[in-house]
Amino acid sequence: MSVPGPTSSFSGSEFDDPVADTSDEPIGITTSLDSVVRSLRGPSRQAVGGLFGRWDEAVGEQVAQHVRPLKLDNGVLSVEVDDPAWATQVKFLTPTILTRLQEVAGVAVTDLHVRVEPRNARGARQ
Repeated sequence: MSVPGPTSSFSGSEFDDPVADTSDEPIGITTSLDSVVRSLRGPSRQAVGGLFGRWDEAVGEQVAQHVRPLKLDNGVLSVEVDDPAWATQVKFLTPTILTRLQEVAGVAVTDLHVRVEPRNARGARQ
């Protein structure tokens, strides 16, 4: 495979993407992003959007004030809490949180990884 020079153009057939459309028709950005995410073996765009977009609804306002999602990787959700006491609380609430994420956001999370990042009264990291 040659690397395109300044006067050449890219076409779908120049890439080793098994889901690439080899026609000359434009591909929508969401289709392209979905393909990239799949190739990286990450969660779908819908799963990420549902989890992060509906976090407050899934966990409740009180929990959401102290716990925020960071990343979803192979079914493991990393969350950040603002106090060590909330880390303990999240450990107790893990089965409920996992169930609520499935019900509300349609995302299957298998485990939570908790990290403590203290914040001051204005919400900034200390």
